[in-house]
Amino acid sequence: MKEKDPLRAAVLDIGTHSIKLLIAEEHEGDIKILESLKNLLPLGNDTFFKDRISQETINRTVAILEKYSEKLKEYSITSVKAIATTAVREAENRAMFVDTIYRRTGFNIEVLTVGDVIYYIDAYLHKKLKDKYPLHEKNVLIAELGAGSLDISVMAQGYTLMNIGLPLGTMRIRQLLSKLDGSLLENYEAATENTDNEFDYLKREMPPINIDDIILIDETYAAFLPQIMSTNKPPEAFFKLGEADISVLLGKLTDRKIEDIASEYKIPLETADTFPGYAIILTTFVRLSQNKNIYILEVSLAEAVLADLILDFDISPKYNKTNQLISIATSICRKFNTDMQHVQKVAELSDILFDNFKETLGLKKSDSLYLLLAAYLHDVGMFLYNRAHHKHSEYLISNLNLFRLTEEEIKVIACIGRYHRKGAPARSHLLYNALPKDKQVLVQKLSSILRIANALDRSHKQKVKKMDIKFNRSQDITLTVVVEANFILEKVDFTEKKEMFEEISGNKINLKIQHAE
Repeated sequence: MKEKDPLRAAVLDIGTHSIKLLIAEEHEGDIKILESLKNLLPLGNDTFFKDRISQETINRTVAILEKYSEKLKEYSITSVKAIATTAVREAENRAMFVDTIYRRTGFNIEVLTVGDVIYYIDAYLHKKLKDKYPLHEKNVLIAELGAGSLDISVMAQGYTLMNIGLPLGTMRIRQLLSKLDGSLLENYEAATENTDNEFDYLKREMPPINIDDIILIDETYAAFLPQIMSTNKPPEAFFKLGEADISVLLGKLTDRKIEDIASEYKIPLETADTFPGYAIILTTFVRLSQNKNIYILEVSLAEAVLADLILDFDISPKYNKTNQLISIATSICRKFNTDMQHVQKVAELSDILFDNFKETLGLKKSDSLYLLLAAYLHDVGMFLYNRAHHKHSEYLISNLNLFRLTEEEIKVIACIGRYHRKGAPARSHLLYNALPKDKQVLVQKLSSILRIANALDRSHKQKVKKMDIKFNRSQDITLTVVVEANFILEKVDFTEKKEMFEEISGNKINLKIQHAE
């Protein structure tokens, strides 16, 4: 009997400084790279200097992708994922760039968020280091360093608490250095001060936990560290650098011409050109960990995405997208001093109401995630001011970086959070009116549920111990709650807040109160 051919797939990675093609197949429970192509194309020069990707750069991108398309045919690859990161993500003409590439090459580019990047990296690390490093048993900061950004996730025992992208890619630091007019040493000091400023923002945003280890994912520079540091690459693919090591590294790279660095350490000139920026980032990074060490792993984002395509990672369901987002939402609530018992109760009631009303309102199961997150985050605006806090909540939510959610999805959640009170959408509400019509309808449907759930905990005392929902023959609804203590405040608020649901659904909803014995 003929053995089954190994599964093959490919990833096209449109990065800040280059475009890469990686082709691999399954091999003994891992992936085996069959082909690796790379063409330098600094999209970041367009985005970071001019905010837009030029037509010339788009044409060059198309030419490279057409060449890669021929290579894919050689290997008979049908499973292809095209990804793009910072340079495309931050370009003002991102949508047109993606559309043009699709029309001219057939490649549908997925522009990854910071959460997407860290998801693939975390999943790959969990598999790659399964028997070598207890990734999901520690508090770790995982960072993926690119030419355009430093994408960071803070994780506590496998749960994400924060995703953030800092504009600290090595190309960006090199661009800054090119603008400075001091001596080499003075320029590096200034670049370090700029990096410190970005890390000050990171430290303000970080949740209050002790970071056990910092893991830096680096596909470009890690390979050259052994020869610069005059040491052998350690086993397990980790390269461990302490504070003193990084100080030595910085000393070897600063106050020297790039050509001299490239010549002495046998580093390609284009890599040597950005190596000092790498050392500056390491210098600032190491101060964030308890043990003053950084564990550097030579892994590429493209490799991680490719492994996900081929191996279909089996990570515990407890680390799924919903649970990761709840973890982030909980961390955000604590940051803004939100009443956690209240929002958790509202989320619980919202979930029950959604399951019972989804068919009546024509909702999909996947819509429940937006309602759940809005339930957690609807009161974060109180951190700014109690009056009109729903407006402040909308603003804060709309500016969050939520794990693997698109900008549009975040806007949907922000609007649901805004309309948890009395006010209805109006023409003057810019965020709501920027949404497509179908998403506007979705916001209203989910807001009508959130209003009822919030009303049932109006006192913030979690009086509802049990809830039962029944429809009669005419499809009127009786919502029976078993409560403890006085429920008059909740009853009045429910009467006011149910109107939006009744208007949208066409169903009358009545509240029946039973007191627990």
